[in-house]
Amino acid sequence: MATALDQVTTQLSSSEKVYSPLITFESFDLPSSNQRILGPPHAENAVIPLALRPSFTGHTVPDLDAVIESVRCLQQQGDILTKKLAIHGSLLFRGLPIHDAHDFSRFVHAFGYKTDEIIGIVVDRPLLAPNVAPANESPKEVLIYNHNESPQVPHAPEYVFFYGHRVPDKGGESPISSSLELFHRAQQEIPEFINDLAEKGILSRVTYKFDKQYAGGSTLRQAFGKEIKDGDDEATKRAKIEAQIARYGRGKYTTWEWIDDGIVLTHRLPAIRTQPGSGLPTLFTGLAAYYKNAQVNKAVGRNVTQQLFGDGTPIPEEYLARLAKITDEIRVLHKWQRGDVLVFDNIIAQHGREPWEGEQSDRVIMASLFDGDQVPGAYIEEDWAQVVQALEA
Repeated sequence: MATALDQVTTQLSSSEKVYSPLITFESFDLPSSNQRILGPPHAENAVIPLALRPSFTGHTVPDLDAVIESVRCLQQQGDILTKKLAIHGSLLFRGLPIHDAHDFSRFVHAFGYKTDEIIGIVVDRPLLAPNVAPANESPKEVLIYNHNESPQVPHAPEYVFFYGHRVPDKGGESPISSSLELFHRAQQEIPEFINDLAEKGILSRVTYKFDKQYAGGSTLRQAFGKEIKDGDDEATKRAKIEAQIARYGRGKYTTWEWIDDGIVLTHRLPAIRTQPGSGLPTLFTGLAAYYKNAQVNKAVGRNVTQQLFGDGTPIPEEYLARLAKITDEIRVLHKWQRGDVLVFDNIIAQHGREPWEGEQSDRVIMASLFDGDQVPGAYIEEDWAQVVQALEA
């Protein structure tokens, strides 16, 4: 049974400090465009994102080793930061001595999560440091609207970290919003849509091709070809790709069809899932993003995913437009400062990327993805609505 978030998680208010033996993190306020008080079903006065910075006297910059040890200590004392994420959906760390991909990698691994293996990646993410890659290398004009990470495939990370290595003067903000609040609002305002999503789920059709389909996109080999070796014949390549697809563990709810220049995968997925611990329903989706991105990015032609109701019928556009309107009303735009680290509980929070002015190289955001101890719960009991961990290679 769903319960209020503050009943099942650490009851530290956003104005309190998070103590460790080495460094204390204190919360601070951000401009209203960058931070807001969350609505139901969140705990009263919970904000998104919760902004944290090291608390110290004078102008001393904290040592990275001390920061890392402090994070480890907080996590070992009952997963304090993880519980904060479960309340707020997103944390902002500011004022940390993180200067490059390797510093960022050391920081994120201090949380103690298991590295996420991306199966069926749709964007190009070359490795920069252990479990660190560019967030997205699509052209600066491209809008990436609010979405949960990897909603189009069966396996998604639970925790997503972003690091602002280089930030533009104008634009390039990262939208932040709550999937719990999105479900709550949508259930009240478009209940017939939520009922359809619950009963039918979605069919997610994702096209992968041998060559990149757009700037910043992945190839079929990047998505599923980790075991392919130079010299493999065509039949061997196909068998290895299909073996990777089978690791989704979805049985008949993931099918595929080979086409002349690639493969099309079709997944039946639950768009409504539940948060571990609270049991609260969360709208885990990119539906509003596909709708908004298609409107704004028409000239780019980057839409490789088609999503329908689980019975194969189209999702009415008025529902998608209403979902986007609600999202606009409950999101904030994070204005990056160099060195910022944003952390998302991907089950209950959405992110995105605004276009920016200037050069492509003016914005360099890195990402790191991790799995949690638990997958999201099912909203209904049907087999297709269950979320499972990917099978080991």
